[in-house]
Amino acid sequence: MDSSEFLEFLVSRCSVRRYDQRQVPDADLTYILDCASTAPSAGNLEAWDVVMVEGEEAQERMAEAAFGQEHVATASLLLVVCANYVRSMSRYGDRGVLFAIQDATIACTYMMLAAHARRLHSCWVGSFQEEEVRQLLDLPSHVRPVAILCVGVGVPPGSYTERMPVVEHVHHQSW
Repeated sequence: MDSSEFLEFLVSRCSVRRYDQRQVPDADLTYILDCASTAPSAGNLEAWDVVMVEGEEAQERMAEAAFGQEHVATASLLLVVCANYVRSMSRYGDRGVLFAIQDATIACTYMMLAAHARRLHSCWVGSFQEEEVRQLLDLPSHVRPVAILCVGVGVPPGSYTERMPVVEHVHHQSW
């Protein structure tokens, strides 16, 4: 793929909030997770983990924890990406907390792009009640849920969200 194809690939990805009931094939799930494992991480410690959530009852509870976001209940699969502080704190001390969160967000981004590459749809959900998700998934104290990635075969929206011009994000030498 050349650079123009890559940009088009990125531009064609969008958050999808309507899914049909088809399951994510095992080969696609394996691909998504394999891609995540290639994500850069602080000190190559890979301070992230993922909890797969499937099934109507479990996803309904997750949707409730995500402030009633319906697509959390209707996606084929939820990948709850978590920061695992112990891995990065073992080398970086308190700064490892930040590094674990960064590792988890990068891994989740790779999962989202891998799903798109497999012609699946996804939606990153960051708005959820952290303690409720922690309890639903029985997470240990050193693991923090960072994102819920809804994955499945979906119906893309009719139009794409307009983005800010790049120049509004860029500063040279200082703010």
